[in-house]
Order: sequence, then C-alpha cells, then structure tokens
Amino acid sequence: MVSSEGIERLAVVVGGGLAFAIIGVALFVVFPETLTDLLGVLLALAVALVGVRLAGNAASSLFPDYDVAEVAVEGPISRDGGGGPLPTTPGATPADDIVEQIDRADDDDNVRALLLKLNTPGGEVVPSDDIRLAAQRFDGPTIAYATDVCASGGYWIASGCDELWAREGSIVGSIGVIGSRVNASDLAEKVGLSYERFAAGEYKDAGTALKEMNDDEREYLQGLIDDYYDTFVERVSDGRDLEPEFVRDTEARIYLGEEAYDMKLVDHLGTRREIETELADRLDTDEVTVEEFEPQRPLMARVGTGAQQVAYAFGAGIAGLGDGHGFRLRS
Repeated sequence: MVSSEGIERLAVVVGGGLAFAIIGVALFVVFPETLTDLLGVLLALAVALVGVRLAGNAASSLFPDYDVAEVAVEGPISRDGGGGPLPTTPGATPADDIVEQIDRADDDDNVRALLLKLNTPGGEVVPSDDIRLAAQRFDGPTIAYATDVCASGGYWIASGCDELWAREGSIVGSIGVIGSRVNASDLAEKVGLSYERFAAGEYKDAGTALKEMNDDEREYLQGLIDDYYDTFVERVSDGRDLEPEFVRDTEARIYLGEEAYDMKLVDHLGTRREIETELADRLDTDEVTVEEFEPQRPLMARVGTGAQQVAYAFGAGIAGLGDGHGFRLRS
C-alpha cells in the first residue's frame, strides 16, 4: 500500500519532469526553426532528465522518507580531526562535526531514533565527552553500534547512549588512561644539547622531553592520570549502570564482543540488519529507513580520511594532551 507521502513525492517528481520537458520542447523544438527535429528532441529529453533529477532532489527535501539518523565516529577522536605529527599518522575524527551532526538529527522532525556507529580506538578527553553529551541529550532512542573497534574514548561515548550493540568479533573496552613521554635527556647530552629552563610555576615544564623528571613531577602527572581515570570510571558506571569496582576490575583490558556481552559491557550482539529490525519494533513500524548524516563541509575538506592503521585497532585511547615532544595522556 502506497502512503500519501509517497504519492506526494511521486507527484513532485512527475510534475517536475513534465515541466522541464515542456520547457525543453519549447526552447529546442518549437522556436528554433533552424535546428533539426532530431536534435531538438534530444535536447528536450536532456532537459527533461535534468528536470527529473532536480525534481527528485526537491521531493527528497520536501518529503524525506527516513526515520533513523546514523552518525559515524571513525578513527582517533580529536577536536578538529587533524592528523598526528608524522605523515603516516591517520587523521582523526573531528568531534565538533560529530556533535553538529547529532544536534542536526535531533532538530530534524523526521528523525525518531539515533544510530551511532562506532569504529574508534578513542582519542582526546573533552572531545570524546562532547560527543557523549550530544548523544545523551538526543530526544529519542539512541543505540551505539560497535563495528570493528569501540575502545577507550569510543566506549566513553557509548556510555551516553541507551544501548551498546557489537559483533562477536568487535574489540570493546580499554577503560583506562596512560601517560607517556619521550625521555631524550641522555640523547641530548650526547649530541651536546642542554635544557635551560625559563618558566613561571613549579610544574610548568613537567614532562618536558629534554630534562629528567623528578619524583614530585612524576607524582603530579600521575595525579592527573588518576583524575582522568576516576572520571572515566564514573562516566561508564553511570551511563552503563555498572558498579565502579567492576569497571576498575577490567584493568583497561580489551575484550572481544562475545566476552564483553557476557560481562555486560555490551547489551546485545547482532548485525546492522538486526539492529534495524529492533528499531522498527520499538518505533512500531514495518521497517526503518536510515539516513547517514554527514558533516556540512566542502567535499575537499573531507578527502583523505581513509582506512586507519592496524595498530589503532587495539585502542590507542583517550589521548592528545600536550604535543608530540612532551607528556601525553592516553588510555
């Protein structure tokens, strides 16, 4: 049975096609006496085809046929999506774009549910939390779906959704934070470099690569890691309805989807098709139509976000505080 909305969409397409066909005939068949009939007909058909295309786009805008929005979080998460300091470092997921897509879906009257596709090892702390908050304030059912990887910051984001689905072979977990720095002080001494300090504040240069770290600085930086970890545990505990001690007992390990499901780190195991079937039942409809929401940016700005390196599959985690030469936090 065809819905009234489908009939209206068809009417727009047919009407637009006929209108452009008439315009084409008028311009290329009736008025130009010097053109051959064949050329006129061909040009009229070309105009009609363009008209159908434009009318189809107009119909899609006037009568959208989707009811579920899909937003994808893929690759390492950062604020602006910039790559790392090395040419081989994969570009990151721009959190601001993801938040914009979720908010746009929330404002769309046709969208009744949000499907958040996660394939990420994690990333920076605040951008990850911004995405979690955007998913949390979405007005409707929200399902996070782990494809290959939902680790660290990806799991942080999932804690803001109603449910987390995964595949049996998905990598899930890595609920932890790590601090790292490059200690180049010995190398600097060998090549004749020395570190001269100009800083206001005792811990301003804590973690600088060209100097040895003292015990007070280590304690200070470890305190930052502990604070981030406490926040991470709190977010997961509240969002996933898990005991904090249970979350800590995972010790930042990663799990395959089947084991994560047994541990209740994942709500359901299933394919994308099964998720859509579940959403259709919840929305009381025969089937759902999913629309991929993408960043509203120029095409060239989105070029170059290809496949991520295999090393990232194990959850590089919550990272990105500091530059590549100093202290870095990640899980």
